[in-house]
Amino acid sequence: MTRPDPRKTAALSAALSGAVDLGALKARADAARQAAAAPASGAPADNGSVPWIVDVTEASFQAVVEQSLQVPVVVLLGASYSPESQQLAASLTRLATSSGGSWILARVDLEQAPRIGQAFGVQSVPTVVAVAAGQPIDAFAGPIADGELSQWIARLLDALRDRLPGIRAGEARATAPAEEDVVEDPRIVAAEEAFERGDYAAAQEYYSQILAVEPANELAKEGLAQARFAERAEAVDPEVIAKADASPEDVEAQLAAADAQVALQQVEEAFARLVGTVRRVYGDERDRVRQHLVGLFELFPSDDPRVAAARRNLAAALY
Repeated sequence: MTRPDPRKTAALSAALSGAVDLGALKARADAARQAAAAPASGAPADNGSVPWIVDVTEASFQAVVEQSLQVPVVVLLGASYSPESQQLAASLTRLATSSGGSWILARVDLEQAPRIGQAFGVQSVPTVVAVAAGQPIDAFAGPIADGELSQWIARLLDALRDRLPGIRAGEARATAPAEEDVVEDPRIVAAEEAFERGDYAAAQEYYSQILAVEPANELAKEGLAQARFAERAEAVDPEVIAKADASPEDVEAQLAAADAQVALQQVEEAFARLVGTVRRVYGDERDRVRQHLVGLFELFPSDDPRVAAARRNLAAALY
C-alpha cells in the first residue's frame, strides 16, 4: 500500500509491526472472516450520533481494537497542545462521518492515554496508525493534505475489502438514502441480527463490547438483558413452575420458574415469586435472588407499572 510519504513513514510502520502485540486476536479475525455475513460493528461512539467515531481511553482501547476484526480502525494519536493534531483530527472526523462505518476513527489524546502511545512506539504527534484484524498494517506521522488523506483511506479500504466483512456494509450505508436523518448504529445492528438468528451468546458479546466502553448506552443495556434472558428461557422446562411451587425452599427452582413465567407472559406472578423468595432466604442466596429479579426488571420499560410495583415490594422485603 502506498504511504503518504514513504521516506517519513517506512521506519515508523516497520517499528509498529512489532510494537503492538495483538496476536491473540488472530483466531477471532479468522472466525470473523468466515462469518462474513455479519455487518460492520462500528466503534463505540463519543461523537454525537456517529457511532464509528470514538475518543479512546486506555481502558477502552482493547475493545476498540477488537472492532478491527470487522473494519479497519484508523487510530489518530495526537495531543491537545498540538495544532497539527487538531487539524488532522478535524479532517479525519469529516471523512469518518460520511464513511458509513466502513472504517472507524479512534482518536487518542496522548496526554490522557500515554500508554497507548508507548504501545505503538510513537515518536511524534500527530501519528496515524491503521489497524486491521488486530494488527497495525500502515502508518504515517504528521499532518497531510485532505486530498492525500482521502486517497490513503481509499487505498486502505481497497486493500482490505475482501478480508474484512464490514467494509462493504459500511460503504453501502454511506451511499444509501438518508432515512429521517437517523444514523443506524452498526454495533446494535450486528447484535440484533445475532439475536434474531438465535445466537444469544454472540449477541451478548456484541452488547458487552459496547458497554465496556460506553456503559451508559441504554440500547446495549436493554439488549444484553434480553439476550441473557432469551438464552436462559430457551433451556427452561415449563414444568419447573410446578416443581418450584412444590419446593419453595429450592432457590434454583424459583429462579428458573420466574424465567418460565416471564416467558409465558405471567410477569406479575414471576415478580411476586422472587419477592417472596427474597423474604425467605438470607445472605448470598438473598442477594442472588435480588440480582435475578433486578435483571428481569431490565427486560421492561422503566415506567412499566408492574416493575414499579415489584420494586416497591422488593424494597419492603429487603428493608
